Amino acid sequence: MSHMAANWAFAEGFIEEPDAIVAARERAHQLGCSTIGPSTGSALRLLAAAAQARTVVEVGSGAGVASLWLLEGMPRDGVLTTIDPDPAHQRAVKQAFSDAGVTTHRTRAITGDPDAVLPRLADGGYDLFVVTSGALQAELLCDEAYRLLRPGGVAVITHAFASGRLSDPANRDEAVVGLRQWYRSLGDSTLWAPSILPMGDGLLCLMKQDV
Repeated sequence: MSHMAANWAFAEGFIEEPDAIVAARERAHQLGCSTIGPSTGSALRLLAAAAQARTVVEVGSGAGVASLWLLEGMPRDGVLTTIDPDPAHQRAVKQAFSDAGVTTHRTRAITGDPDAVLPRLADGGYDLFVVTSGALQAELLCDEAYRLLRPGGVAVITHAFASGRLSDPANRDEAVVGLRQWYRSLGDSTLWAPSILPMGDGLLCLMKQDV
């Protein structure tokens, strides 16, 4: 095993997941929806806590795994809005909340297409915007994320390495090439301060700059 692979394995095993998150992950596998590992989840918890995020939007529920990690980091008066077009996924999210003892006033689960739901949310009303449906869809949501976040708010995209396809130079798939180009453009952006954290399948973090 290489040093990098050993480091990755250590990071994934470093945090022991609560029972409710383990159960949510099992439901995610049964539903066939992508989810995140413990290292990425604990990073989401850290980001939510560091930002004292009282208002969070999550696009793509992942059956509640990321949702529960976010709620662990958010203040007790914080509200998580999770958006997913699949009713089965949202039912799994509500089950995850119930298992974890999350009170109903802390969450808002909306079943619907993000393109239809996000425009109804308030400008500058959110501290954290999280995309768990994958980086290949994230660029299309970036304008909405910028509108919804307060100055200094953070957009977070899981699966930033697109299941390892991003770092494979032989992969010339149109979507992957487009993702590489978008990442390069973020380095020159005056709107965002970007960073990619190399954990799990990658975590892209974008802080909204006050321009």
